[in-house]
Amino acid sequence: MYFVGRIDREIYKCIAEDIVTDEVVITDNQIQHIRERHLDAYEQAVKLLYAAIADPDYIIRDKHPNSGLIIKRIKTETSYIQLVLRICTESDAPNYKNSIISCWKISENRLNNYLRNKEILYRKL
Repeated sequence: MYFVGRIDREIYKCIAEDIVTDEVVITDNQIQHIRERHLDAYEQAVKLLYAAIADPDYIIRDKHPNSGLIIKRIKTETSYIQLVLRICTESDAPNYKNSIISCWKISENRLNNYLRNKEILYRKL
């Protein structure tokens, strides 16, 4: 398990009100998943995990409870990093942390589709 950074509880309370910790981690299993399923994004995305959680451009409701799609524009300005963040709540085991589940790159078109069709929980001003 690797420490990625800390979330701003005020921003992330749009996913869950009862956030237990501000610590964010990623496990070896999740890193392996990203390498296997999203190799094209792995090198760039892993370097940007902290930036994405510290200063997201959008948070979109995920289909899983207490989870959100975190979207951050990356340096090229034509693509975005998207990650799934699971927020640790009072109903989770006491030693759990907020956890990055997956990460990949998305296009401007995909982002626009999300903004039209999904519930936006947070938008950076």
